[in-house]
Amino acid sequence: MLDRQPVLQDDRVRLRPLHAYDWHALYAVAGSRELWALHPRSDRWQEPVFREFFDDALAKQGALAIIDRNGDRIVGSSRFQSYDPADGGVVEIGWTFIARNLWGSGMNARVKRLMLSHALASVERVVFRVGENNLVSRRAMEKIGGRLTGRIEEAEGATGPQRNVIYEIDRAAFAQGPLA
Repeated sequence: MLDRQPVLQDDRVRLRPLHAYDWHALYAVAGSRELWALHPRSDRWQEPVFREFFDDALAKQGALAIIDRNGDRIVGSSRFQSYDPADGGVVEIGWTFIARNLWGSGMNARVKRLMLSHALASVERVVFRVGENNLVSRRAMEKIGGRLTGRIEEAEGATGPQRNVIYEIDRAAFAQGPLA
């Protein structure tokens, strides 16, 4: 059974369950239009839209706050979502966002490494849904070893239906070596 709300950490980042009292600190990060510019929900910087996202994260009970241990402050969030224990188990890791000033710092890779290590101890594979046109996130997925599956799903975006491509990392691929 996968614990979808663990506490995970390394020397730079700590992940812990997201709580209602994290709203202000997390919206201080998420309220940046630039942060969501390439995302299918490019309007998520708006408070009512982010409130819906935040409330959904709490309701689904797989959301984690990303805390930069250098300063002990919330710098983003990620989720374990859509857990299915059948056939060795699969879980989605995603819905991740990190403060713009940390892009390119390796923070995303650290977060994903911690989450993958935790998940793949309990499930056979992890999937990631990425906006088809979100080239920054697609490059980040490839950098951490995500394999493009060829599956495409439709999702609601800020301006209508958007296409997501599906990446995955399985236990064997993860065991082959460290992520970038």
